[in-house]
Amino acid sequence: MLESSCTFGGLMPAPASALAFAMLAALACSCQTTSSAPTGAPSASSQEAATADERAAQVAAEAWLAVVDSGAYAQSWGDAASFFKGTVDQGRWEAQLNGARTPLGKVLSRTLKAVRYATTLPGAPDGQYVVLQYATAFTNKQGAAETVTPMKDPDGQWRVSGYYIK
Repeated sequence: MLESSCTFGGLMPAPASALAFAMLAALACSCQTTSSAPTGAPSASSQEAATADERAAQVAAEAWLAVVDSGAYAQSWGDAASFFKGTVDQGRWEAQLNGARTPLGKVLSRTLKAVRYATTLPGAPDGQYVVLQYATAFTNKQGAAETVTPMKDPDGQWRVSGYYIK
């Protein structure tokens, strides 16, 4: 389902039906999840914090996806995490996203399939991330899988740091 290679901080060559930018941290990769609790089972308070962060990250991701869905690719770059903007040039982002998303057509449906909180991702700086996987149907591709990875930016806001579509 998801490709097993992970890349962070650069563009990966993408087949016609795949798009990979900034951070490709698919759940299929060996992503380590952690909590603020010491060793052993996470405490109830750290689980609640992760759940609140997951909700906040999902809200940010879905707002960002709405911008992408509308075709406002320049705005999607502007709304992305600072790490993303420091890694991916805006012009290249717009061109690549236009080349990958436009042929797919409009989004018909998008269903959240998996949520994973992580503080460590392959090739990424340590931080707070939530990896969200969606099953998405487009006009011209019914069985797409999108992975959107918001991260908590230095200002405390959740912003998308990675997007992958297959």
